[in-house]
Amino acid sequence: MSWEAVIGIEVHVQLRTARKLFCGDAVEFGSAPNVHVCPVCLGLPGALPAINPEAVALAVRTGLALGCTVYEESVWSRKNYFYPDLPKGYQITQYDRPLGTDGVVAFDTATGDASVRIRRVHMEEDAGKLLHDRVPHATVVDLNRAGTPLVEIVTEPDLRSPEDARAFLGALKQTLEYVSVSDCNMEEGSLRADANISMRPVGAKTLGVKTEIKNVNSFSGIERALHIEIARQTEILDGGGVIEQQTLLWDDHRNEVRPMRSKEGRHDYRYFPEPDLPPLRVTRESIEQARSELPELPRPRRARFQAVFGLTLYDADVLTQSAATADYFEAVTERLGDAKLASNWVMGPLRALLNHRGVDIASCPVLPAALSDLIGLVRDGTVSDSSAKKVLGILADEGGEPADIIEARGFVQVRDDAQLSRWVEEVIEAHPEEAERLRRGETQIGGFLVGQVMRRSRGQADPKKVNELLLGWLAP
Repeated sequence: MSWEAVIGIEVHVQLRTARKLFCGDAVEFGSAPNVHVCPVCLGLPGALPAINPEAVALAVRTGLALGCTVYEESVWSRKNYFYPDLPKGYQITQYDRPLGTDGVVAFDTATGDASVRIRRVHMEEDAGKLLHDRVPHATVVDLNRAGTPLVEIVTEPDLRSPEDARAFLGALKQTLEYVSVSDCNMEEGSLRADANISMRPVGAKTLGVKTEIKNVNSFSGIERALHIEIARQTEILDGGGVIEQQTLLWDDHRNEVRPMRSKEGRHDYRYFPEPDLPPLRVTRESIEQARSELPELPRPRRARFQAVFGLTLYDADVLTQSAATADYFEAVTERLGDAKLASNWVMGPLRALLNHRGVDIASCPVLPAALSDLIGLVRDGTVSDSSAKKVLGILADEGGEPADIIEARGFVQVRDDAQLSRWVEEVIEAHPEEAERLRRGETQIGGFLVGQVMRRSRGQADPKKVNELLLGWLAP
């Protein structure tokens, strides 16, 4: 029998707030264990939660960015379970009346556009963290993370392949970063995704028994884990076996999934309304205000870059990978008046410089105006490409005006025919065999000779004029 995978994703996103969801303790990654805790985090008797308005605003922004209907009233619930990192014995979350529902996320696949429906977006507090490497032969608990504000994003089971699951997560992460609700750092746990998967006969409408894969810390890991679980379930079903509903742990080092526990149902958590918090109310005016403040999202921005600036799909996609890159490119283009030149420099020399220095474009030391002016000086022939790249490094180190640096450092491009002819003649005399090959029509050797002139001129010769002079010099 042919089987079809049915995949849904649950994503926990840590909201970018300074304080926790229900108390004033700091949200800070990497602190010493158990320093950002209080009676509320510790679940001490009589400690009452108080909502963080900043977290609510970011959650509303998240729901709107994902196309959800955001409700003016939602309800807090207690999700009851016992685990060492949950000091209260329950988690404050939202259950039957979440903050938002019915959204959609579009993404690209190898075969074209696709989309995933978002079933719900709800707020909840995070649990603590178990540490297995601090005390020999023991596990300890760090409650710094307990109470950190999260939104959980739950998809419909619309995905059919591990590759599509990875592509969806990439598009979701990009959207969340664009609207600045989270840094989405998977290494620090700011974004965590669990995958639910079941198999059914191709063409069937009913869902099979699902398993849930946890402990995955990368999108590539989710893709690999899903492939392995699909193969495992397919083998069981082909052999006439039955899939057991369970939670599975992904072991990235061994490249395997293994059982963690039987999969809980909603009834196991004994949800009931949170008695210490009133319903969460958000005014329609504040929702519409948040909607009006949303930035242009990645896919519409990519389409605009193609339509308005005439960029290729590849260039537009690269330039819209982050809002900071797109903003930088637009600022350069507006001043320069040439989108193609701006894209070439932002994606080429500037990106190479930032990668070499390990700097994100959001912290780029070269202002868009300075890069635009530098590109303009290359365009009008004042400075060569190779010298301009050196100027770019100086701008990153010292700042200043490109024109002043070019003048002070002697980077002005030489276009004087007499000087260029002298360099060409010297190169021809130094490389007679290559010159003869060019004379016989081996045009590919011309690049070598031009390069030798550029070296002799320390990058100051105009390469176009050098090439013209070379061809003229060697013409029969």
